[in-house]
Amino acid sequence: MIHAEHIVKSFDGRTVLDDVSVEFETGKTNLIIGRSGSGKTVLLKTLVGLHEPDRGDVWYDDVNFTQLGFRERKAIRKDIGMIFQGGALLDSSTVEENVKLPLDLFTRQSEEEKMERVNFCLQRVRLENANKHYPAELSGGMIKRVAIARAIVLNPRYLFCDEPNSGLDPQTSIVIDNLIHDITQEYGITTIINTHDMNSVMEIGEKIVYIYEGRKWWEGTKEDILHAENRELNDFVFASAMAKRARRPV
Repeated sequence: MIHAEHIVKSFDGRTVLDDVSVEFETGKTNLIIGRSGSGKTVLLKTLVGLHEPDRGDVWYDDVNFTQLGFRERKAIRKDIGMIFQGGALLDSSTVEENVKLPLDLFTRQSEEEKMERVNFCLQRVRLENANKHYPAELSGGMIKRVAIARAIVLNPRYLFCDEPNSGLDPQTSIVIDNLIHDITQEYGITTIINTHDMNSVMEIGEKIVYIYEGRKWWEGTKEDILHAENRELNDFVFASAMAKRARRPV
């Protein structure tokens, strides 16, 4: 479980997060949604420690992450997997080298043990034969799957995903969504996904948090969202559906 308590964050005198409190549940896909500029990305980065809150606390289970020093946070960060919007693979490294990187940084395993884990994770994301490929040789969907393999190679307890479907076609997006959802349930991970993709919301949104102008405006399940009596949320859902329809090829 990850729990944010009364988070406030400002930049240049402008409040971006205003007293946000929310609990993200273990073994579930927790989705943060909201318009561009609403504060959802700042919330995600604050949860993972890339931004420090001006006020408030972030708890990882029973540990107050906000109050930890740099060295103390390292133990928590070993339990964190990250999937960045563009994949963030190292272009000059092969697929297996990219996936193995966290093991090189955080473990003292033998090379044989590392490669056994790398191959297991690549198999888990259905990329068994991609070890020696470079990112430039991969499709967008394959890059995201490599990013997922790298994110789970340390067997994390917490998984953060920043727009994992950005730039992907609808069919590939469904594959990535299902993969993240399956891994979350299989390993009992606390997964937090920052997204504007309503398909993701309706497919895998076990808990959804809607951020509006820096505040937690609504939370519920994908079933709840269809019947929510919340004007701002309904406007967001409608606008997202219209934008998706407008992008469809004629």
